[in-house]
Amino acid sequence: MPTAVSDGVELYYDSDGESEPVVFVGDAGYGAWQWGWQHAAVAGPFESVVMDLRGSGQSDAPSGPYSVETLVSDLVAVLADANIRKAHLVGFGLGGLVALEAARTTSRVRGLVLVGTAASGTDIDPEPLYGAPDDPHALRESLTPALSDEFRTEQPDVVDQIVEWRGMEDADPDAWAAQTAAIAEYDADPLYEVTVPTLVIHGDDDPVWPVDGGRALANDLPRGEFESFEGARHLVTVEQSRVVNDAIVGFLESLDD
Repeated sequence: MPTAVSDGVELYYDSDGESEPVVFVGDAGYGAWQWGWQHAAVAGPFESVVMDLRGSGQSDAPSGPYSVETLVSDLVAVLADANIRKAHLVGFGLGGLVALEAARTTSRVRGLVLVGTAASGTDIDPEPLYGAPDDPHALRESLTPALSDEFRTEQPDVVDQIVEWRGMEDADPDAWAAQTAAIAEYDADPLYEVTVPTLVIHGDDDPVWPVDGGRALANDLPRGEFESFEGARHLVTVEQSRVVNDAIVGFLESLDD
């Protein structure tokens, strides 16, 4: 079980595959389960590295609040421990803010994929996405803004599996509050400093991180591209995993052209 240490905090990560590394940085509250639909698709043409944010999964959960800058330091510690000099980053929600800041302030980023995020978290209220891990009913209810009604109706077994995974891996209330504090305090300006190629992906029915924020982010980045997916809510990576995976892998492979 590989772990990196950042300022005394142990951070769990795992990797699979070979070739150029792609590091997944997750959203607030969620454990590594959130990348279950992307990991295998990426681990073929790339090395896939999935890390647990401090406060989630198997990583330590020190008292908060956390900041995006602290989470960037955690990411850099994971890269160093894994002997990765430079990587593509795939960030989701809070993880998108972390990936964006890492690209702005470090030389460790080659390309970015930002899912369900924006340039600033100051107007974002992530509370509807949270359910305490020891409350299966709350976990299920908090999937309403994350997955469309159609998906939850047509794929109840997947929803049941997500609820089970969340009970094992998601952040407890204190760690959730510490993580979401990082969202509230972050603003990425100036975006012109983020010069790496970036794909911004969004569900066009995301009620928590509105699609207009993702579109504006892509427009303001010097090398930004934008792609939205009709009818998908926050967990677009789950609802439309096949086409999202094609978009991610296609974009990352295009950077080698």
